[in-house]
Amino acid sequence: MVLSKEEVQKLDEEFAKKSAEEFLGWALNRFHPKMALANSFQTEDMVVLDIAWRIQPKVRVFTLDTGRLHQETYDMMDRVRDQYGMNLEILVPDSAEVEAMVRSKGQNLFYQSTENRHECCGVRKVNLLKRLLSGVDCWVTGLRRDQWATRSSISKIEIDAGNNGIVKLNPIADWTDQQLADYIRVHNVPSHALYQKGFTSIGCLPCTRPTQAGENPRAGRWWWEQDLQKECGLHVAAAEK
Repeated sequence: MVLSKEEVQKLDEEFAKKSAEEFLGWALNRFHPKMALANSFQTEDMVVLDIAWRIQPKVRVFTLDTGRLHQETYDMMDRVRDQYGMNLEILVPDSAEVEAMVRSKGQNLFYQSTENRHECCGVRKVNLLKRLLSGVDCWVTGLRRDQWATRSSISKIEIDAGNNGIVKLNPIADWTDQQLADYIRVHNVPSHALYQKGFTSIGCLPCTRPTQAGENPRAGRWWWEQDLQKECGLHVAAAEK
């Protein structure tokens, strides 16, 4: 464990009222280069990337390529490389695991049951994340408290019990939609093209749809499920702490 629970609690209180820039500045000074930013190319992750990059241009950034992403997401990978001049780490699932799963349950197993959907997310996303996080001391997300019920109580800094007790940072946990929009505009941060097509939360192509007016932003994720968590397993361990 990189930090004790007591240290994490003290730091969370210390940074509660400080800016994301101050928080990431401290984190980069403390953990770089053993720190990695997760990026799905959605607004929150792009804002965190931009802030961190302005502090440390060599910040480590990774993304999970499930093999089922929208073409617009692959286009964003190229845009990020070009604009920030960084070596974006693209993680792909183990081909043998994918082959075994698909042979047993089909390409679209996730529509059949919640259990199958979690299995697919596990093979195509969670296993990749665990593999990368086994080699770092700290990882950073763009989670915000008002995104979904399971995220309403996240801290800016926490211990990720599901990943060997490494440190997990959520520097914009307390940001509002307006803060995100203002930052994107002022700093000319690249924006995912699917937002212009009615998407408000973007995942794999067969598991994501545009949302309707009045719907929760994550309602377009696994829309055929009634499960209120709307999580894939990447952040559940922290949410249950």
